Amino acid sequence: MNPLQREYFRQKLLRWRAELQRESTETLQHLKEETLSQPDLTDRASLETDRSLELRTRDRERKLIAKIDAALERIEDGSYGYCEETSEPIGLRRLEARPIATLSLEAQERHERMERTHRDD
Repeated sequence: MNPLQREYFRQKLLRWRAELQRESTETLQHLKEETLSQPDLTDRASLETDRSLELRTRDRERKLIAKIDAALERIEDGSYGYCEETSEPIGLRRLEARPIATLSLEAQERHERMERTHRDD
């Protein structure tokens, strides 16, 4: 991967991370403003369900931010774009689709087949 490509992915990861952090801030603001003191039990239940779903989404995004940070570290140390299992380059199309990828497409497929095999046991 050449320096221009690394910078492209670094900028893409930074934008993605900033967007997730902005959404997280908006969620926190929204939760602070929202009140659970709805007089109707159905409205309150609906509000609590929405809040729970939003918090689960933010938790997934928090984990995604950690993966983005790890990818940014790999860019800095020069290991970005290489498969953790085989040390072979990860295809640019795969990185474009999933910039946080740590496995080549072939290694990921092997990993998923192994998971399916062991899950069925």
